[in-house]
Amino acid sequence: MKTDSIFYRIFQTDPGTLFELLGQSANIAQGYEFKSVEIKQVAFRLDGIFLPTPNAPDQTVWFVEVQFQHDPQFYQRLFSEIYLYLGLHPHTVDWQAVVIYPRRSVEPTSPHVYRANLNSDQVHRIYLEDLDNTSPSLGVGLMQLVMANTKDVVPQAQVLLAKSQTQNRTNPKIAAIIDLIETIVVYKFPHLSREEIERMLGVGELKQTKVYQEALQEGRLEGRQEGHIEGRQQGRIEGERALILRLLSRQIGSIPPNLQAQIESLSAEKLEILGEALLDFVKLADLRAWLKQNSANE
Repeated sequence: MKTDSIFYRIFQTDPGTLFELLGQSANIAQGYEFKSVEIKQVAFRLDGIFLPTPNAPDQTVWFVEVQFQHDPQFYQRLFSEIYLYLGLHPHTVDWQAVVIYPRRSVEPTSPHVYRANLNSDQVHRIYLEDLDNTSPSLGVGLMQLVMANTKDVVPQAQVLLAKSQTQNRTNPKIAAIIDLIETIVVYKFPHLSREEIERMLGVGELKQTKVYQEALQEGRLEGRQEGHIEGRQQGRIEGERALILRLLSRQIGSIPPNLQAQIESLSAEKLEILGEALLDFVKLADLRAWLKQNSANE
């Protein structure tokens, strides 16, 4: 499973999860917007940044990286990107960085040259293997579901589905979290169809309930209201498009300019579909075939 897009969606859906991982209040996220930011001069992209809104009392910028593969050069890239960002945004008040690893064995073993950063109070390392299974947080539960063994996925997903209906959450967030739970399980069982997954989890029946339908309707209404804020909406779409291009490059290699142009012309709805479909791509021809089929229907 490609984890970048899943964690990106978790933080977009429930940004308070980041602060819950750090043992802080999820309410801190109310003063932030979660984005993916490109440093264009050097073609670097920071996977996720919590940018404070102009009126937020705390103006700290939070950099977030999800690292599920061992990469000896990871810290070199991370701190290079952070300091390049700070150079391009000289009015940044303060910064913090959070690195999320599935387990300690994935972390680079010799980061001695970056000890000043790693030993400071600005860099936080989270190991998902250490998370308490009794955490009441739905966002943390979603991360644990990503890490779960196949035999534990269904019972953990069912617990999360039950929890999503009892916790005090805004209605649009409930619908988004249920969709995320289903999506993670689909990735865990690629040989099963989404319809089979829905029957296995009982999601089909859940989606017919009044709670879910109200959540879905409020989510759509919220989306339409945000659509009136043109700059903010366009920035979100551009961030999703850039993330998808990066995931495609990791999955199947360099993307030719003509295909990039087709991806840039896709609607927000089609971008979301591509974000899920790309996990099954193994070669460039798969992307060409998908674009041929879906671009024609735009």
